[in-house]
Amino acid sequence: MLDRIKILSSKLIIRQHFLRRSFGTKSTRRFNNVKDEEYNKVRRKTENKEAQIYLLKSRGQHLLMNPRVLNSIVQKSNILPTDTVLEIGPGTGNLTLKLLEVAQKVIAIEIDKRMVEILHKRVSERGLQDRLTVICQDALKTEFPQFDLMVANIPYGISSPLVAKLVYGKNSYRSGTLLLQKEFARRLLANPGDSEFNRLAVNVKLVADVEFVMNVSKKDFLPCPKVDSSVVKIYPKTEIPKVDYEEWCAFTRTCFTKKNKTLGAIFKQKRMLMELMKLQETKGDEEKNTLYSDYHVNDTEDEDGLSNEDIVNFSSDVGKDLTLFREIINDILRSGGFEDKRSSKLSHKELLDLLSLFNRARICFHGQVNPKDESDAELASSFGPL
Repeated sequence: MLDRIKILSSKLIIRQHFLRRSFGTKSTRRFNNVKDEEYNKVRRKTENKEAQIYLLKSRGQHLLMNPRVLNSIVQKSNILPTDTVLEIGPGTGNLTLKLLEVAQKVIAIEIDKRMVEILHKRVSERGLQDRLTVICQDALKTEFPQFDLMVANIPYGISSPLVAKLVYGKNSYRSGTLLLQKEFARRLLANPGDSEFNRLAVNVKLVADVEFVMNVSKKDFLPCPKVDSSVVKIYPKTEIPKVDYEEWCAFTRTCFTKKNKTLGAIFKQKRMLMELMKLQETKGDEEKNTLYSDYHVNDTEDEDGLSNEDIVNFSSDVGKDLTLFREIINDILRSGGFEDKRSSKLSHKELLDLLSLFNRARICFHGQVNPKDESDAELASSFGPL
């Protein structure tokens, strides 16, 4: 019995040593429901010195290794033989190879040249190089080519701006199947009234529907990340509200600064009122159009969000105008019954109604309001920090 335990321990040590040598990481791996034949194929390829590569956790380089999970992602994506699939961060091509089996074409965007070399080699070995296009650029900085579906294991660090670029981008698409950090996915799926409901969900769900697909264990990655993941599916909405999206994102940023406070309390803060006053266009009596200048934000603020320096420099004229402006804001909130409501419990319709009340009173959150008919702006920066 002791001899058997020693043999098993020796095999485990050999396997861990193999993983450390091949992938430059101290993380261990466990494959669920993987046939020995499939595992041996992966092992032989990985042992090839030319295919050795060091994975960088700082760049979010966590390779999804479990074939069962890879197959499920491809199956849930509902890929047609005529589809062009866009993949972000393909790594060494574990998911790419699965996609090439069912799609007409795969466009992969990968910034790491080392990964691109391995990806090209693996695809060439299968004779599928004619159906793969690789763009070696930053996915956030390059313009997306035309595609039907996005299927990707997104690096965690760029999840928010990349989702924003997908849903608010110029490209028309059928759906996006994304592997995301589990906590991020839960925030994306949250609904009004949920504890995790936030500006991310509000902004994304204005133009898209989000569906939960499945959870993925951190043990299915190499190197093993610290958190589990989830797969979600994003569908663009057929009917989208006609709203200026920069104005919308600035408005939701304001409302969700303290999402669990009442809107009446949020809009009573002196700092926020001063910020809004600065944004408004010149209107009304010309003698009152100088009140928007000389506002300085300091790190030391009172409970209303106004800095000590601002209080010292706060003139009586500006104080009177601020009081009048606050009354206008309060009247808007009261007229719509929003004064005692919280952002975290408002539906999209309610938020759109409130924004409309502000805009009709010529109060804007992002300069001049210009309603758009199409979501043609890439607003990644409008979603962060979340």
